[in-house]
Amino acid sequence: MKIKILLSIFIIVWIGLIVRVFHLAVQFNEYYENLSENNSIKSELSAPVRGEILDRNKEPVAINELGFKIAFAPHLTKGKDSSRLDAEISYLVSMIPTLDAKKIAKTYKMQDSYYNHAYIDVVDFVPHETIIPIYALMNLRDSIKISPSPKRLYPYGLIGAHLIGYVAKANQKEIDADPSLQLLGHVGKNGIEKYYNKYLQGVAGERRIKVNAHNVEIEELGRSATQENHNLVLNLDMNLQSFITQAFETKVGAIIVMDIHGAIYAAGSYPEYDINRFVSGISSEEWNALMSSVDSPFTNKLINGLYPPGSTIKNNMGLIYINSGVWNEYTTINSTGSMRLGNRTFRDWKKNGHGPTNITKAIVESCDDYFYQGSLQVGIDRMSNGLMRMGLGKKTGIDLPNEFIGTVPSRTWKREKFHKPWYQGETLNTSIGQGDMLVTPMQIAQQTALMATGMLPIPHIAKMIGNAPYTPAPLDVLTPAEKQKLPIIQQAMRGVCNDPGGTAKAYVYTRFPIAGKTGTAQTTGISQTVKERQKEYSMDYFKRSHAWFTTYGPADNPQFVVTVMVEHGGHGGEATGGIVSSIYNKLDDLGYIKKNLPTEAPTTPLKNP
Repeated sequence: MKIKILLSIFIIVWIGLIVRVFHLAVQFNEYYENLSENNSIKSELSAPVRGEILDRNKEPVAINELGFKIAFAPHLTKGKDSSRLDAEISYLVSMIPTLDAKKIAKTYKMQDSYYNHAYIDVVDFVPHETIIPIYALMNLRDSIKISPSPKRLYPYGLIGAHLIGYVAKANQKEIDADPSLQLLGHVGKNGIEKYYNKYLQGVAGERRIKVNAHNVEIEELGRSATQENHNLVLNLDMNLQSFITQAFETKVGAIIVMDIHGAIYAAGSYPEYDINRFVSGISSEEWNALMSSVDSPFTNKLINGLYPPGSTIKNNMGLIYINSGVWNEYTTINSTGSMRLGNRTFRDWKKNGHGPTNITKAIVESCDDYFYQGSLQVGIDRMSNGLMRMGLGKKTGIDLPNEFIGTVPSRTWKREKFHKPWYQGETLNTSIGQGDMLVTPMQIAQQTALMATGMLPIPHIAKMIGNAPYTPAPLDVLTPAEKQKLPIIQQAMRGVCNDPGGTAKAYVYTRFPIAGKTGTAQTTGISQTVKERQKEYSMDYFKRSHAWFTTYGPADNPQFVVTVMVEHGGHGGEATGGIVSSIYNKLDDLGYIKKNLPTEAPTTPLKNP
């Protein structure tokens, strides 16, 4: 009996051993093979060269400056002994005296550990002309590794900064989202550089090698080439871009020059800043100065600046009014200069009013009275729904990151945001682009193109992505009835710039007729006790209105949209008319304006039948 028990135990143990051997040798064979391969086969990644950015004339906007990075071998310090590291740093600084020894030591020690067997980057960039004379000598030292490391360079400095953006060192959050940045080091942080970062940065190459236990290469197993030089061609004309920067002088605000299909030829958010300062790392003092400036130079006012649109919105509002079924193009009101609603008086900018006024005159002379009275008849629901359908309160779709949507006030919006009811006085404020309404300059430029063509274009800075043209299709947002009556609005916009009573007539000196709409958007309320409004130029700067002038031209053959907004500029036409005129004349000088214009359309205000 004992023999049987012992024999059974012996058999069970052997069966267990056989099962375990089978488990290790067969079922886990692939696992251990992979583990062994990872210990003996390594991958060396090679960083791609970032694609260049060019303007429409192939002038460089963002290029790569040739240079090198310097790395030290790991484990140059053992315990508290840093003599080997000190020796290498002393040698390096003797060869390149401009380097900071303390910074190199700090950088190295932060990354050195017993678990790190890779070379440690201690200098990110040394110009090509500095390294070449000493390259051979430095390359003889086993502890120093010199590798190509191009640096981003922006030839135009601050010009177009908010459009182009910049690259800078990737932070840990960005590396976690895209591990390739551990190799690349830099990533697009703003503007076009950020929006098209994946395309511009390319794909890293890989070299697979077999190494022995001492990490010495035995053989190369294969390699894949980098996918790089993904160039991007923009619609921008940097000649025109430089011109608008000069034309804007020291003002604060924004300019957009866009063709009627949405291609951005030039645009600026002012003041600008030198994007080259961010590539190697901006100092905390410079950063704090940018962030604390009252002019907000770091804010891209084109898509992140939110402003009341003032009278620029009257084009859209007028089209909504005459298609409402309540008012039409023949509806005429008597403008007396003010309108009483409850205990409040809503005043027109013209103290004594405009007299009998229809839609054409209301836009040409920017009659607030007309839009006040119409808003009570048409109602906030039709107004807000119409504006939203036309694209306001939404992103324009421009190829820039972090675009704001603005605000189109409505009953629903106020209830959800403030949990309060809507009041009629808010309807009147909305009708003239005041109150809670907020837009970006890019939205106003897009809306102006809508008025010029009947289609809502998608603003876009990129022209060619590689060999593929980038031409986003416009949106068809107007109803058939609105399209039929759109010429009435276009005629009125032409009158703004050309008729004797037009609000921009005195400030436009273009070589051909243009059409547009001025806007003077109040930034501070005016007390009901004030009988005579103070002149803009006599107000404190931050109490002055924002000045708008949005246009398309030529008036009878629309080709371009030019929108200008000057923060606290005062009267729209007066502050911006000269800038707008000079831009159209520059477009003409550059050959962008076609000369085969049709016969000019009459600008007589619409008469009642």
